[in-house]
Amino acid sequence: MGQGLSCGTNDEHGLFSAVQHGDLETVEAVLDKNPSLIHHTVYDRYSVLHVAAANGQIEILSMLLSRSVNPDLSNRHKQTPLMLAAMHGKINCVQKLIEAGANILKFDSVNGRTCLHYAAYYGHSDCLKVILSAARTNHVAVSWGYSRFVNIRDGKGATPLHLAARQRRPECVHALLDSGALVCASTGGYGFPGSTPLHLAARGGSLDCVRELLAWGADRLNRDASGRIPYTVALRHNHGACAALLNPSSAEPLVWPSPLKLISELNQEAKVLLERALMEANREREKSILKGTSFSVASPSHSDTGTDDNVSEISDTELCGICFDQVCTIEVQPCGHQMCAQCTLALCCHNKPNPMTATVAIPACPFCRSSIVQLIVAKVKTENSIELDVNSPKLRKSRRSWNLNEGSSSFKGLGAVGSISKIVGRGSGRIAIENEWIDKPVGLDT
Repeated sequence: MGQGLSCGTNDEHGLFSAVQHGDLETVEAVLDKNPSLIHHTVYDRYSVLHVAAANGQIEILSMLLSRSVNPDLSNRHKQTPLMLAAMHGKINCVQKLIEAGANILKFDSVNGRTCLHYAAYYGHSDCLKVILSAARTNHVAVSWGYSRFVNIRDGKGATPLHLAARQRRPECVHALLDSGALVCASTGGYGFPGSTPLHLAARGGSLDCVRELLAWGADRLNRDASGRIPYTVALRHNHGACAALLNPSSAEPLVWPSPLKLISELNQEAKVLLERALMEANREREKSILKGTSFSVASPSHSDTGTDDNVSEISDTELCGICFDQVCTIEVQPCGHQMCAQCTLALCCHNKPNPMTATVAIPACPFCRSSIVQLIVAKVKTENSIELDVNSPKLRKSRRSWNLNEGSSSFKGLGAVGSISKIVGRGSGRIAIENEWIDKPVGLDT
């Protein structure tokens, strides 16, 4: 590709170089001397705002915006500064551009993608969350609808969830699923036609992405346009561990229970505890599935060292009144009764949709039968009334192996488991690989 400045003046070249390196004083001096340079562009029509956004130069970007530069300037490929900031994970620039009114609904002409697609494709979950948060509050929620935006498709029919699953981005997969991304949506021309996010995660071989998708209800029996299920895709690409989990004959994973969606307010900390309990239960299931095979599953991130000694300090009154084994970490509101995260999940899993109305009953407290309005993190105290952090690794396992063989079937089930490559950076331009347009650098001689 050709390189070089569209205008060879020293001032213009010095301006773009100063923006790239974050030299605010020089940028201001050049623009004060020649204000028209703020509208000049370099190869492929990259403006100074594009360069500042791609390189995370927040002070220069803020100064340019204060001089009434259009936040939605487009380069030759219709890429905006917001897209480049999301592509490179420059979260401060993403936030500033959105505050300045940058349009999160604009599509580029390379792949027909928005800033949300770029954040998901490159795995910048923080930028993705900022964009999703903006979509909840600005005109997108009114004109498009938030759910429609989360599932927006690019030019090849891929949603951000498809891209995150294919590129092995579990944090982005989780954030999108938590925001309402459709777990079983099919692609158009992206990847293999008719692929679901689970097909693409199987192709990429990411166990973490497969786990997330299965925990959110992805169907292992969905078929792509050629009739393949995700299990077949994983085998074809030699991802044996993924194939073992996706095998339709293996035990089904636990799924995030739909009754939790009916609770009017699910405290974020409590949600983290419940999600952790769900994923750890599924990891136990994975160990059983992969036992005796050549595949291994990463052990939970916490250590069991010192667990028994610490839990022995917990008063018996703090143990869950349902399983009498785990420490109470979740408190039900408004009644105030407490139970462990695992039993809370089992309680919600036990509530099935009414076959007559197809609606899910609101979960009720197992102790007083009042409706659960809110779930919060319970305060755990030792016998000496010292509060403990329920997120502590030492409290994630009880002094006995968790065994719910006696009790309801739902509880049993839960317990059993110098150039533009320098100035703009990577990702401007395109090349075709495996039926997918991906970005490659373009250069600018200095």
